Amino acid sequence: MALRYSICALLTLAACLLTSSVHASEGDSDPIYIISDMIVLVYDIIKWNEHSTSRELDWTGLCPRVSEEWEPVSAALSTFILAIQFQGWISFCLFLNFKLPLLQNNKHYYEYAGLWHIYGLLAMNFWFWSAGFHSRQVELTEKLEISSGVALLGFSLILAILRAFNVKDEATRVMVSAPLIAFVTTHILFLNFYELDHGLNMKVCLAMEVTRLLIWATWAVVTRHPSHWKVWVVVISGGLAVFFKIYDFPPYMGYLDAHTFSHFFSIASYFWWSFIKDDAEFHRTAHLKKMK
Repeated sequence: MALRYSICALLTLAACLLTSSVHASEGDSDPIYIISDMIVLVYDIIKWNEHSTSRELDWTGLCPRVSEEWEPVSAALSTFILAIQFQGWISFCLFLNFKLPLLQNNKHYYEYAGLWHIYGLLAMNFWFWSAGFHSRQVELTEKLEISSGVALLGFSLILAILRAFNVKDEATRVMVSAPLIAFVTTHILFLNFYELDHGLNMKVCLAMEVTRLLIWATWAVVTRHPSHWKVWVVVISGGLAVFFKIYDFPPYMGYLDAHTFSHFFSIASYFWWSFIKDDAEFHRTAHLKKMK
């Protein structure tokens, strides 16, 4: 039942995106195991750093990792990044309300404010379920983490396209967003109600994340934005995170594996929210210059 509510929430969020685009001017889960070296299982456990015997795919399906019911380091990192996302979103809200006055028509100077609010909520939702999944790996937390992760990646790609290409026309925003929302929603429904295909999810998420990083990297090269270096920090960190999700290695001391390091590079989201606030200030300054 909770899973159905989660899917309904995603569909509602999709509707919110379209609305925002129109008005944007303003314990086990039965995972799939690949069992190797069964005859020498005891030896493998003793030599854990040399042989991994139990594996599954992570939330994006981008890399295999050791399957355990409790991953304290990954859970702690997810909780920490959740706190960073929350602090960044709150600071952005305060910045908009107290440092950027409204226009005469009661609209913000920053046309992408509504989209960044949705991004913040999706990011916090994902890291919440990521912390929950690493704390207790059951079927419900696994599907919620996968679903929220796909939703975040899909919306991040939409936002990258709209911001990098400076799309302000309402009809164009809807035309760009609608097909991607439909694709992401269909993919999530497929994973939850038909088949939890980690291989397919790997390809979909990898394609969306690499495309998003390439868009922002290209924008950072051609733009004259004063805070473009912060975009480079996020792009490089995102690239390293993808690298560690693809190229796995055995866990060090049973705790620090490639998946954990991929979480570590997500701490760069602090610079991302700093860039978002700088971008809002940049748009305000440009708008005031046009009015003079």
